[in-house]
Amino acid sequence: MNNPLVQPDPGLAIWTIVTFLVLLALLAKFAWRPLLRALESRQETIRKSLDDAQKARAEMEALGKESQRILRQAHVDAEAIIAGSRADAEKLREEIRLQARQDAEAVVREAQLRIETETARALRQLRGEVADLSVEIASKLIQRNFTPQDQSALIEETLRELESGPRPS
Repeated sequence: MNNPLVQPDPGLAIWTIVTFLVLLALLAKFAWRPLLRALESRQETIRKSLDDAQKARAEMEALGKESQRILRQAHVDAEAIIAGSRADAEKLREEIRLQARQDAEAVVREAQLRIETETARALRQLRGEVADLSVEIASKLIQRNFTPQDQSALIEETLRELESGPRPS
């Protein structure tokens, strides 16, 4: 075993330990704190990211619940609008039906009034024609049946009645 690498040398071991301790002191003084700060910073970043993710999840759940509530409210509002529209349509239908009935009754009344007016006019015209025809027939009968003396007596009687006042109808 003559290999110098395998044989222990106390001087080399001491220098190795001293070098290691110096290196450890230098690393502790200059590198350990920045490494710890970097690790702490990384840990804080991860913790903040986890907190943000948890907050985002909570917000998403809240937004989901809110959107479901809004959707339910929209359904309720839509049902109310539909019910209101149906009620308005029924009311409008009743108003139209009532207006049509009133219009029909007005047309019937107007037609009855026209019929009554035309009937009265036709009766007046018929009475006038009957009166004219009666006068004409009476005139012809008088001319045939009355003697000139009877005609004179009738004329005088009629004149006296006219002078005394109007005849009762």
